[in-house]
Amino acid sequence: MDDKITRLEEQMALIQADLSQMSDELFTQQQEIGCLRREIGTLKGRIQSAQADSGILKPEEDSSPPHY
Repeated sequence: MDDKITRLEEQMALIQADLSQMSDELFTQQQEIGCLRREIGTLKGRIQSAQADSGILKPEEDSSPPHY
């Protein structure tokens, strides 16, 4: 009986260590996702700004030349 309890305690300790490691990794990933979202927002803004300043018309804004 003592052997079973010892094995269960060992398994419990391993599970707790794994859970702690996964929790730390999840926290790191959440921070990284937040950083990546901010970077994507910045890049979207830069792309939109570059498109507005380029002078290139979008297809729906472009009209046919007068001789058509």
